[in-house]
Amino acid sequence: MHILSAQSAFPENYYTQQVLLGALKAYWSGSLDHPEILDRLHVRACVDGRYLAYPVEQYFDLETFGDFNRAWFAAAEQLAETALHGALARAGLTVSDLGAIFFVTVTGVASPTIDARLVNRMGLPNSIRRTPIFGLGCVAGAAGISRAADYVKAYPNQVAALVSVELCSLTLQKTDLSVANLISSGLFGDGAAAVLIGGSAVARTGPRVVATQSSFYPGTENVMGWDITEKGFRIVLSPEVPSVIRQHLASDADRFLAENGLTRADISSWILHTGGPKVLEATQDALGITAEALQASWDCLRTVGNLSSASVLCVLEHFMEKKRPEPGTWSILAAMGPGFCSELVLLQW
Repeated sequence: MHILSAQSAFPENYYTQQVLLGALKAYWSGSLDHPEILDRLHVRACVDGRYLAYPVEQYFDLETFGDFNRAWFAAAEQLAETALHGALARAGLTVSDLGAIFFVTVTGVASPTIDARLVNRMGLPNSIRRTPIFGLGCVAGAAGISRAADYVKAYPNQVAALVSVELCSLTLQKTDLSVANLISSGLFGDGAAAVLIGGSAVARTGPRVVATQSSFYPGTENVMGWDITEKGFRIVLSPEVPSVIRQHLASDADRFLAENGLTRADISSWILHTGGPKVLEATQDALGITAEALQASWDCLRTVGNLSSASVLCVLEHFMEKKRPEPGTWSILAAMGPGFCSELVLLQW
C-alpha cells in the first residue's frame, strides 16, 4: 500500500489575521465586554491569515443553522472536486482508476453526501464504493488514510481516494461568547485536501503505508467536539486537550513503533496535525522532539490556520511535494481529535 499523491484546495478569499480580527469585532459589536481578550487570543493562535469559504461581509447575512449549512454545501462540493482533480493529476490517474472514495468532514452535513455529488460532477465510476465519515474532527485526516489503506489491502489492484473538506468559518456562533468559541474564531480556517492510496499491485509513486494504529481514551468525550443546537455547531474545546496529549501520545507512539521493530529515534520526519500552538507544544513535549521537527506543521498553522481533518493532509502534501524525505527513511503521520483519540500511520519513503 502506498500514498500516491496529496493535493490541497482553498477558497479564493484569503484574509490576514488583523483583517479577520476587525471583522469579528464588528460581528460581535456591543456583545464583547472585554474586546482586548479577543486580541490576545488571536495573537496566541500563531496564525498569520486564513482562507474563508465566502467574502467576509457575507457572513453577517447568515443567521440560522440552515443558512450556514446550505452555504457549506455549496462551497464544499466545489472544493472537494478541485482537490480530487489535483490529486488525480499529480498521480497521473483518471477518475476511472478509482475503486473507492472516503469523504470526511465535521463542519457540515448533507444527504446525499459530497462523495455522491462527486460521482455526478466528475463522472466517477458508478461502481465506486463510497464511505462518508462525519464526526471524527481533526483526527479524520489520519483516520481516513488508515481506513483507505485497509480497503486497498483487501483490494490490492485498486486505488482509494480520501477527500476532506472543512469549512470551519461556517460553524462560528454569533451568540456564543465562550472562551472556546473566541479561541476557535482565531484558530480555524477553511480548506480541503485529497489523498490517493494505491494497493500493493498499483505502481508506487509515494511512501509505503506500513502500519496504522487507533487509540481511544475512555472518559474523554467532553474534551473536544460539538454541542449540536438549533443554531448549529457549538464548539466544545476543553483546556485539558494538551494534558491528554502529554499523558497518552508518547506511550501510544512507543507501543506502535515497538510493534514494528522501531523506536522514536528511527523516525526521521513527523507529519502532525496542526491543532494549534498548545497542541503542537504538547506534542513536542510528549514525543521529546523539537519545534524544528514539526516545522512543516507550524508553517501550515501560520499560513492557513487549523483546517481540522484537512490539516494533516496539507502537511503530508508539503512532505510529498516540497521536502520529500530520503528513500528508506521512516515517518509518523498522526492526528488527534474528538473521542478523545489518536490515529498513527507509519510510513516508509
